[in-house]
Amino acid sequence: MAERNTPWTPDDVANRFEDAAATARRLPSANVQGYFNAWPTIVRCQWEMLATDERVVCRFPPSPKDVEDMLEVMLWVQWLEVEQRHLVWMRAKRYGWREISIRFACCTKTAQRHWQQALQLMVDHLNESSLTRQDARR
Repeated sequence: MAERNTPWTPDDVANRFEDAAATARRLPSANVQGYFNAWPTIVRCQWEMLATDERVVCRFPPSPKDVEDMLEVMLWVQWLEVEQRHLVWMRAKRYGWREISIRFACCTKTAQRHWQQALQLMVDHLNESSLTRQDARR
């Protein structure tokens, strides 16, 4: 974990989760090894290409530091319950509060409170671990 002099806040943790979700989206897709396509490539005309559903997505791969930060955030998730994990990741993926409240069968304010509690739990763990590291160095 990166050395940090200032204590963590819920906004810092939420931003790190959003960055981790964006990094996960930019990772290359995992293809199953051992399967291949024996069919020839279909050459399409311009007007046929407009009607296809195949969209070429050009994403720049994340940097190694971004991947490392994403993996660090994924370690933080272990401190949460399963429902809290789903809530935090849905919010990091920028789902609306209405969609989140429908998923968890509660009102939006309750979903927001649960999200704040999950972030605060992670903040407490992070600040506690940084304090114990500072005490160990002294």
